[in-house]
Formats: sequence, structure tokens, C-alpha cells
Amino acid sequence: MFETIRLFGIVSRAEFILPNLGSLIMGLAWGFTPPLGFTDLAVSVVLSFAIINMSSAIGAQANTISDYELDRKDERKAELVEAEESLGRNKLKIALAIESVLTLALVSWFMVIQGKPVLLLLWIIGISLGCAYSVPPVMLKARSWLAPISLILVLAVLPVMFAYFTFTLEIGPYFLLSLAGLAVTVYGVIIPTEIRDYFGDKKMNIETMTVRIGLVNASFLSIVLLILGAIFIGTAFLLAFAFGKHPWLSALLLAVPIAVIFALGKFRKLHAMSKELARSGTQGSVSEDIVRFSAHNPQWIMVITQTYSFLSIILLVSKIV
Repeated sequence: MFETIRLFGIVSRAEFILPNLGSLIMGLAWGFTPPLGFTDLAVSVVLSFAIINMSSAIGAQANTISDYELDRKDERKAELVEAEESLGRNKLKIALAIESVLTLALVSWFMVIQGKPVLLLLWIIGISLGCAYSVPPVMLKARSWLAPISLILVLAVLPVMFAYFTFTLEIGPYFLLSLAGLAVTVYGVIIPTEIRDYFGDKKMNIETMTVRIGLVNASFLSIVLLILGAIFIGTAFLLAFAFGKHPWLSALLLAVPIAVIFALGKFRKLHAMSKELARSGTQGSVSEDIVRFSAHNPQWIMVITQTYSFLSIILLVSKIV
């Protein structure tokens, strides 16, 4: 039993739980308006987080099933392939169908008790895009500019909006600014992962945005997006703190440039390596170095996302205290 749970955790990408928690925290921080009873708050948080994670697992499993042949050729995804084979592809497909039905039922019930049809609408859009990203014949991941748009919506915009609308239907300007910053940041930090998969995707004729514009342009774009996102998010929190009950909390925004400078150092190195590869015109050791270096991207993502989650927690606490 434990082994089956472990295998499902692998194919469902359990590592996404922490980023999903970040989405919940950001949506909660911007949407929460006191007073709200502890019981109502706890139930809303638990159900919202459960729906976000179940939806994330569905999308991840759909990706695992559809990318099986491609993943078999990538030694870095050996554990994922082994987990899928151990579970059995048919068993995984059945589980995916059951999870989809259960999640739909949970979202529908949550919509009724909240009295907010927008929650069901957001879920339908998110789950459709999440599956369409990998599943043929749509396969948005191979359709150039549609890939980043769908990723931004599925990984950033829709989960945060779902958590936000759980607590309020009023759309604040600071929230919109922070959401725009998050959307830009999310794709900025995803690009190094696309760079890691660049050589395999190109060989399999999968035209991601990175494959289409090339490594040099993609790595430079990641730098621009990371900076732009930090400006948007930093400005949103600055305004929220400055016009809130505790203006002195603005000092904590120093965490943003610290985290961004750290990530920018990695992104700039990746950009330099990409230019070196372009000059050499060969795929020798430089391409291998690029793959190995970009494989550390989850650590860089963690630094950025946890910084913004920290600021969201501070914002939430400032509304309560």
C-alpha cells in the first residue's frame, strides 16, 4: 500500500505541493478581508488547497501518460518512467478518471457552499488547459507561444485566482498588479527548465517557445521576465504595506532584490553558456554543461517563490493583527 502511494506521488509530481501552497497563500493574503470566523476560514483554506493539489495531480498524471515515450529517452526521468511502468499505464488512466470525477464533485460542492459559480468556471478552465498542455492532439506544449500562455495560466493565474475568489469577489488593483508580476515571474523561472529539455524537445520536433526562439534569446528573456515580475510584485506589496495598518513592514521588501539577485546570477550564467554554444556551433561539452546546470532550476524557483510566499504571509498577518 505504501509503495503504491509513493509511486502515485512520483507520477503526480508531489514536489508541486509547495508551489501550490504558495498559490494558496498569495490568493488568501490578497483576498482575505476580516472579520472572518476561524471555522469558515479553516474550511475554506483546506478545501481550496485540496482542490488546487488534486487538480495539479491530474494535470501531472496526464503529462506523465502522454510524455511516456519522450521520458523513456531521458535518463533524468528514469524514476518517473519506472513509477509509471510499476503502476501500469491502464491503472494510472483509471485512477486519473476517478480523480477527475471526485475533484469535479468536490469543486461543485465547494461552489454551492460558497455561492460562487466562478470557482467552478476557473476549475474547468484550469483542468482543461492543464491536460491540453500535454495530451494530443492539442498538445499546447508543442505549439510555440501557446505553451507559455497555458503554463502561466495553469501554474500562476488560475490557482491564485481560485484561492482569491474563495474569500472575495472584489478585484483590488494591488492584487491585479501582484498577479501580473507572478504570471511574468512564473514563466521567467520556467524557461531554464525548458532550456534543460531543449535538446530533447528539438530532436523530437516539439516546438516549445525555447526551441522556437533559441537558447540565447530564451535565456535572455528569462532575465527580463524575472526583473519585470519583481518590479510588479514589489510595487504591489509596497503599496499594500504603505497604505496598510503597518507601513514599517515595507522594510521587509528588501527580501525581493536579495532573492532576485541570487536567481539572476544563475540566469546570467545560463545566458553566457548559451552564447558560448552559439559561437562554437557544436553540441559537445557545452550543451551537456547547459543541461546539468539548468537541472538545478528547482532550487532557484524555490528561492523566488518562497520569498513571495513569505511576503504574502506577512501581508495576511498584517490584516489580522
